[in-house]
Amino acid sequence: MKGLKKTCGCGELRAKDVGKEVTLMGWAHRVRDHGGLIFVDVRDRTGIVQAVCDPQKSPSAYEVMKDWRSEFVVALRGKVERRPPGTENPNLPTGEVEVIVEYAETLNPSLPPPFPIRDGIEVEEITRLKYRYIDLRRPKMVRNTYYRYKFTKAVRDFMEKEGFWEIETPILIKSTPEGARDFLVPSRLVPGSFYALPQSPQLLKQILMVSGVERYFQIARCFRDEDLRADRQPEFTQIDIEMSFVDRDDVMDLTERMLRYSFKEAFGIELDVPFPRISYYEAMERFGTDKPDMSFDMELKDVTDILSGSSFRVFADAVRDGKCIKAIKVPQSFTITRQMVDRLTDMAKEEGAKGLAVIPLGEEKSSYVAKFLTREELNNLAQRLSAERGDVLLLVADEWEIACSALGRIRLFLAGEMALRRKGFHLLWVTDFPLFKYNREEKRIEPSHHPFSAPLDEDIPLLDSDPLKVRGKVYDVILNGNEIGGGSIRIHNSELQAKVFKIIGIDEKMAEERFGFLLRAFQYGAPPHGGIALGLDRIVALALGEESIREVIAFPKTQTGSCPLTEAPSPVDEIQLKELHLKIE
Repeated sequence: MKGLKKTCGCGELRAKDVGKEVTLMGWAHRVRDHGGLIFVDVRDRTGIVQAVCDPQKSPSAYEVMKDWRSEFVVALRGKVERRPPGTENPNLPTGEVEVIVEYAETLNPSLPPPFPIRDGIEVEEITRLKYRYIDLRRPKMVRNTYYRYKFTKAVRDFMEKEGFWEIETPILIKSTPEGARDFLVPSRLVPGSFYALPQSPQLLKQILMVSGVERYFQIARCFRDEDLRADRQPEFTQIDIEMSFVDRDDVMDLTERMLRYSFKEAFGIELDVPFPRISYYEAMERFGTDKPDMSFDMELKDVTDILSGSSFRVFADAVRDGKCIKAIKVPQSFTITRQMVDRLTDMAKEEGAKGLAVIPLGEEKSSYVAKFLTREELNNLAQRLSAERGDVLLLVADEWEIACSALGRIRLFLAGEMALRRKGFHLLWVTDFPLFKYNREEKRIEPSHHPFSAPLDEDIPLLDSDPLKVRGKVYDVILNGNEIGGGSIRIHNSELQAKVFKIIGIDEKMAEERFGFLLRAFQYGAPPHGGIALGLDRIVALALGEESIREVIAFPKTQTGSCPLTEAPSPVDEIQLKELHLKIE
């Protein structure tokens, strides 16, 4: 490589470059010997270009290239020429040209790769992650890595224009166990004490508001020791934002404009703003979830009033006990088999419902439930759900939240089975979440989001009389049925914060132990403030059409939280344990 300098990317060459002399460096993607001529597809992060060597014209280069194999790291110098007519490759951006090699050099040989460097191949994920440096060479992974960078850069550019300062908060912090489990780090200098890795920069960004920063953001690394799913990782990245002297509309407007700008700059996607807004109650009522997928219809309807006098005992008992009856319509274009009914019933039961009532309109005699309903009740049900003969009605009678959740899950499942989802990016805000929820297992009230969210002003009196009815100044942004961010206006009054702590069972001593530094800061002129945190991994995955965020993270963990590449987590030696005053039992 002495004296050689890479002059351009392999994938950057076009017909306008014909006649140029270029030096390329990259990987030998494919090597073909065609009766004397050697053809090599040379690849780097910009793409692939074909290089050709004629042993009659460049014998020394030929001697080097004939030994090349897949994934050898190579360098070559030559002239860009048009491919002979009929040999162009319309599937490659560089398909009109090729490089006629004059000089070639092997920079490093390679073992045969464990799987081909191309898309559309079936490779076990554990193998992909073990050889992630190979996997990241595949075109899809190059694209995902690049677009993640582009999106992150766009966010930074937008936030700078809006007057925000990017400030790093510590990775080693105090453990304040709320929500997910902390990852703990033992202190060598203070035996028996531990740092925690931050689940989010929540408390520190609030302190930055007390400090007078006013407009803060951070591309923040966060850590949660929780069970993993396709959209969860033990470490992840969020776009963390906090602002002073704002209300909900200010935070939501900024978020909309940031997403619109960043999607356009990074992905070339136009988002319509402002996003629709619905309350938590409306989301549950209409869609059965607090993160509704607006890419298809099929809304839930409340039919409690229609069936309040029903002779069907399940419905009658539910209404008598103050429960509700919810229903959705399945159009006749989709056939619901007996097997499908059993599957949907199991889904409803998994959400806590006692069962699922099925009424095929026009074939009421085949329905056990319909036999107990009057013609007037059936007609009213059909009218309420805009249903006609051949459609099937699915009903759940139970507690409001259970009935909504059961049919909400069935709605999402049927959307997949019936291919109902419209293409595009369907965003909305869900607001006015309950500030608290009741934990039935632990028999206590706990925060729905976190204990620093402010209640709606008109609901503050309910903190003393009926806290479970208090709504918060809380807002989530939803994309195609996925929560991509959430935030709130924060409590900045220490008395109100103390009252919220008391409701969720945190007494003064515990509050001081966990959050004393924040509460003390509030006593020194804390401004009104609020913010939001958006999941960067999840946003990029959705924008690129990936089902798992692991596809847009360079070095993700498996679903068991392990890293096949580095073999983490792994044991440490006794000397390290001794220094940290730890013992393995």
